[in-house]
Amino acid sequence: MHLKHKKILESVCKNPIQANILWADIEGLFTGLGAEMSEGAGSRVRVKLNGVRAVFHRSHPEKTTDKGAVNSVRRFLENAGVRYDGV
Repeated sequence: MHLKHKKILESVCKNPIQANILWADIEGLFTGLGAEMSEGAGSRVRVKLNGVRAVFHRSHPEKTTDKGAVNSVRRFLENAGVRYDGV
C-alpha cells in the first residue's frame, strides 16, 4: 500500500468521523488494497475485498463524502479485515 493510501485509510478511521475525504481517494484506497470494483446502475460502485462485498454511491455533485458514507466505508473495511492501528 502506498503512503497516500495509508493517509486515506487514516482519514477514514479517524475519530470524529471526517466528511471531507474525496471519493476518488477512497476508490484509490480500495484499488490499493486489491479490491475488485465494478460500475453499477447510476452512481453505484460495487466493491469486493477479501470476500466481502458492498455497494456504495459515488458522491455527486460534490466530490467529497459525507460522514455517513465514510462510516459505511469504515465498516466495510473492518468487515474485510483491514485494520489501521495508528489511529
